Amino acid sequence: MPEPESPVSFPPAFLWGAATSAYQIEGAVREGGRTPSIWDTFSHTPGRTAAGETGDIAVDHYHRFREDVALMAELGLTAYRFSVSWPRVQPTGRGPAVQVGLDFYRRLVDELLSAGIKPALTLYHWDLPQELEDAGGWPERDTALRFAEYAQIVGEALGDRVEHWITLNEPWCSAFLGYGSGVHAPGRTEPAASLRAAHHLNLAHGLGTSALRSVLPARNSIAVSLNSSVVRPVSQDPADLAAVRKIDDLANGVFHGPMLHGAYPETLLTATETVTDWSFVKDGDLRATNQPLNALGLNYYTPTLVSAAPSAAKGPRADGHGSSDHSPWPGADDVAFHQTPGERTEMGWTIDPSGLHELIMRYTREAPGLPLYITENGAAYDDKPDPDGRVHDPERIAYLHGHLSAVRQAITDGADVRGYYLWSLMDNFEWAYGYGKRFGAVYVDYATLERTPKSSARWYGEAARSGTLPPVEGV
Repeated sequence: MPEPESPVSFPPAFLWGAATSAYQIEGAVREGGRTPSIWDTFSHTPGRTAAGETGDIAVDHYHRFREDVALMAELGLTAYRFSVSWPRVQPTGRGPAVQVGLDFYRRLVDELLSAGIKPALTLYHWDLPQELEDAGGWPERDTALRFAEYAQIVGEALGDRVEHWITLNEPWCSAFLGYGSGVHAPGRTEPAASLRAAHHLNLAHGLGTSALRSVLPARNSIAVSLNSSVVRPVSQDPADLAAVRKIDDLANGVFHGPMLHGAYPETLLTATETVTDWSFVKDGDLRATNQPLNALGLNYYTPTLVSAAPSAAKGPRADGHGSSDHSPWPGADDVAFHQTPGERTEMGWTIDPSGLHELIMRYTREAPGLPLYITENGAAYDDKPDPDGRVHDPERIAYLHGHLSAVRQAITDGADVRGYYLWSLMDNFEWAYGYGKRFGAVYVDYATLERTPKSSARWYGEAARSGTLPPVEGV
C-alpha cells in the first residue's frame, strides 16, 4: 500500500492574505469629499462596461469594512492587501489631503491591526483623479510628480501603522489597456501615449518610493506589484522566438528594466522606434526610477502564447485582455497571440500553475536577494448559491491548491517567497466586465450585499491556520 503524500507545508512566517482594490469594492463615490476618478468617468460612459455597470455602490465596503475585517479574521487570514482611493484622499490630485478620506483608511487599518491582520497598502490601483486625466493623465510628466506628493501624504498619515507598502498595481494595465487598447479607463487608443504613460508610471514609482522613504519608519517595506507575463513561443522557429522577445519587452522589460536595473531593454527601444522616439525620457529619470526596493510583488493568472503573425493576419490574437480594435502592444503588429491549451476559467484564461513557478524563478534570478510576494492570483467562476444558500466552488479550490503548490515548489527551489494574496477577498466590480465575473472567495449577493464565504474561503482559511494545504477533496 503506497505511503500517503506528505502535506504541502509553508514557512511559519508566510503571510496568507487576500487582496482588493478601492474602486472595485468601496462604493460611496460621492461621500467625504471624494471626486470622480477615471474609472467613475469611464464606467458612466455608455458602452464602456458590461450592462453599463459602475462602481458607485460596488459592495459598499466603505460602510461595511468592519464586517469585512471580521470575516477575514473568522477565515484565519493573516494579511490583507487593499488600495487607497487617490480621489478620496486628494480629490483633485493636488494640494492638501481631505482628512475625512484619510480617516476612513485610518479606521480600516486600526480594525485590521486589532484583528491581528497585517495591512498591505497599495497607493495606486488605477483610480487616477479625473482632474489629472483632464490635464493629460499618465502620458504627462506632471502626473508622476503629483503621485509622489500623494505618496508622501498617505505615508505620513499611515506609516506608523502600515508596514507593507506597494506603489503601483499592474502599471502595464494602466499604460497599455488605458492608453493603448482603450478597454480600461481612461479609454484612449494612442500607441505613443501608452509608451509615454509607461515611462511616467515608472517615474512615479521611483519618485513615490523616495517620497515614502522620506517619511516611513526604516522598518517598513516598499514594493511594486507587476503583472509580469510568462511569454512562450508556439515553436522554436527564430521568428517565433523573436515574437517572444518583443512581447516580453513590452510586458515585462518596460517596467522591470527601469525599476530593477535602471535601463530600458535596447530591444524594446528598437522595436518601438516607429511608434515613438522616447524623447520623453529625461536625464535623471532612470536614476530616479531605479530605487532600492524591500520586496517585489508578482501578479499571475495565465501564460501568454505567441508566434510571428502571418502577413495576412497581423495584430493581436486572443491576448486575453478584452475585445478592442486597438492593440495594447505598440510596435508588435507582427506578433500573433494564441489561446493556450487546457482547462480555462470563466475569463477564458488557461489554468497553468507551472507559469507561476516559472515567473517566481525568473524574478529570483532577475532580482537576487529581493523577497517576493504573490500579490494577486485567483480565478473567476460562475458561482451560484445552492438551495440551502451555501456556495460550493470546487474548481477554485483546485485552482488554489495547484498554484499554492507551485509557490511552495518555488520556495523549495530556492525562491524567497514570503506571502500570497488571493484575488479576491470577495466578488466585486470587475472593471469593464461589470459584475459578471466572480473572483471572490466570498460570495456577494449584489441585490442585498450579503456576504457568504464560499467553500474555497473555508479551504483557504484552513490553509492559513495550519500552514499546510488541505486536500482538494472533501471540502
